Amino acid sequence: MINQHYLDMLGHKSVIRELSEYATRRGAEIGYENVFDYSLGNPSVPAPRDFNADAVHLLETMEPVKLHGYSPSLGLPGVKEKIAASLRRRFGIDYKAEHIFPTAGCAGAIAHAVRAVTVPGQNVIVFAPYFPEYGPYINETGAQIRVVPARFSDFQINFDGFEKAVDENTAAVLINSPNNPSGVVYSEETLKELSERLARRSAQYGHNIVLISDEPYREIAFDGKKVPYPAHYYPHTLTCYSFSKSLSVPGERIGYVAVNPACEHADELTAVFGQISRGIGHNCPSSLIQMAAADTVDETADLSVYETNMNLLYDTLKDLGFTVQRPGGTFYIMPKTLEEDAVSFCRKAMQYDLIFVPCDGFGAPGYCRLAYCVDTEKVKRSLPVIRKFVEECYR
Repeated sequence: MINQHYLDMLGHKSVIRELSEYATRRGAEIGYENVFDYSLGNPSVPAPRDFNADAVHLLETMEPVKLHGYSPSLGLPGVKEKIAASLRRRFGIDYKAEHIFPTAGCAGAIAHAVRAVTVPGQNVIVFAPYFPEYGPYINETGAQIRVVPARFSDFQINFDGFEKAVDENTAAVLINSPNNPSGVVYSEETLKELSERLARRSAQYGHNIVLISDEPYREIAFDGKKVPYPAHYYPHTLTCYSFSKSLSVPGERIGYVAVNPACEHADELTAVFGQISRGIGHNCPSSLIQMAAADTVDETADLSVYETNMNLLYDTLKDLGFTVQRPGGTFYIMPKTLEEDAVSFCRKAMQYDLIFVPCDGFGAPGYCRLAYCVDTEKVKRSLPVIRKFVEECYR
């Protein structure tokens, strides 16, 4: 027999994936170049030459049995040290190799972090708008997701909502900055206030509420600004990172959890992650990809195309009368739709072969998400189509 719980989940598939699959089918009919697919956040720039060259070098020079053998359950020591050294240089926190746990991307990192600090029946707070997969990431551990409504004025944290949501059963808070789907970067002021409130509530309840920081878009920042590093402001922070976006290698599934050395149980957590792996069948990412990512840890793909695309779309959407927050990073923009029903809006857009994602499942009803990680030429060709859609349907 099949587990009924997972059969039931089939009725709640990812709307992002469903729209991406539709775009692929539509592209087979009319040519994918004629489908303006803003559904899936799949990086559109090539990986750095050094990453590819390093992977080739490893394949050509390392002894095959060693290269392709099992890595230690807690990750390759040399890889962990290179990642820790990079974090020390960049953020001034005294990470060591024992604070780093390699994972299969950010999804794997969050899966380990949530399991390490919760028990069934506790809750994990997230702030809308949020990535919809946080629901299964959290709920499948036996903990419960608790969503704080969005602060629609600027998509910073809704602290009034936080105070209503947090209680003695709150084990962790999960944040994402730069944010998917809004593109907003949490300000230093926001992170300081969050840290103060977490410290105050932790003291009140007699246990530390852990901050889990989901940071796959950390390197995609606009206007020459740096993204504030949440672990700077709160000691009990587990940083979940992926090289998928920075190195443009999402298919390689490589990331890590970095435990702030000041975090409670910092010396035990990576060993705990290793035991969690036994239960969920994680058992370490590829040795080859661990090493290639670590050797290029301070490099990025050419991420400038995303700022170019963002400016094109932002200027057009504003000109057309959309209410939209200017992204500070990522490759997403989230305008308020021109009718209350975002699903209806996106269905109408599909008639123009514009594939937008309604944000009801992100905790932002009445908004839609555009993932502009596509060729700039295609973005430019989509702009008159967006204008036509708006003028014919909403003018």
